[in-house]
Amino acid sequence: MRSEITPEQLLGTQVGPYVVDRLIGQGGFAWVFAARRQDDGQTVALKVLKPRYAGDPEFERRFRNEAKFASELRHPNIVRILDIGRADQITYFAMEYYPDNLSSRLERDGPLPEAALIRMAREVASALHFAHQTGIVHRDIKTDNIMFTADGSAVIADFGIARAVSGYASATGVNMTIGTPHYVSPEQAQGRKLDGRSDLYALGVTLYKAATGELPFRSSDWFELARMHVEEPPPPPRTKRPELSRRLERIILKCLAKHPDDRYSSAAELLAELESMEDRARKTESFGLTPAEPIPHAQQAGAQRWILALGALLVMLAVAAIVVLLGRR
Repeated sequence: MRSEITPEQLLGTQVGPYVVDRLIGQGGFAWVFAARRQDDGQTVALKVLKPRYAGDPEFERRFRNEAKFASELRHPNIVRILDIGRADQITYFAMEYYPDNLSSRLERDGPLPEAALIRMAREVASALHFAHQTGIVHRDIKTDNIMFTADGSAVIADFGIARAVSGYASATGVNMTIGTPHYVSPEQAQGRKLDGRSDLYALGVTLYKAATGELPFRSSDWFELARMHVEEPPPPPRTKRPELSRRLERIILKCLAKHPDDRYSSAAELLAELESMEDRARKTESFGLTPAEPIPHAQQAGAQRWILALGALLVMLAVAAIVVLLGRR
């Protein structure tokens, strides 16, 4: 690929079996186009490596390997990779195409209703649980990478791609930013080893944005953003949107805990809590009730102590009454 090529020059051209229609996105190392498969006209999202990376054999090898690995993921909430190839010195892979993503939805409609937010979070957590079980950490969960199907289901794009960039940077010593600064976990910002809980932090940032319309931390300076992720507590979501339930706020803030051990231990644990919220909402709706906030454990314990004390008092009064009655006989 010629080093001076631009995305505009690819419009209308054929890349492998695909005709490029329009540019729909780009990141640090690739462009994403809407394209049509020539034999059947199916629209796909075509990710094309930028020239500076396509010309690097080590980067291209890792890119293709990770794309192949990710293409084997089969889950209803993960965007499928349909094809991986190279044509005329252009390295690409084709994915399922979805016209709507979370970024555009938030820009168009504002923060999500709580029920829709919980559904989206559950579907993303389900996909992350599945991927983490296979050993894949996404590393770049963000609003741009959460797409929506025609029936409103959330699907995650770009599995495995950030790992290719990370592996290349580690192997070559090249300084490359891994992940998106506004969404990186504290351990990611510090260059420490990552596991699935890093994805849960990025999901927490995503849920915060979807719930409030704002990011928890904002700065135009990457190093300042990194410091904020590592050191500063996020403003509670209910200070931005008071009508949010306290339970949802707790979920978001737990995902955003600074230390991985203070977050959910796994996507499966988060998924279970989100399913519990949906189940509770369904039950209250079936009785025509307004969903109530779950009572915190400490309050439950206090209430139980009062109930026990009251019960003991009633027993004592009953015994005293019996004694008095017997004494009158």
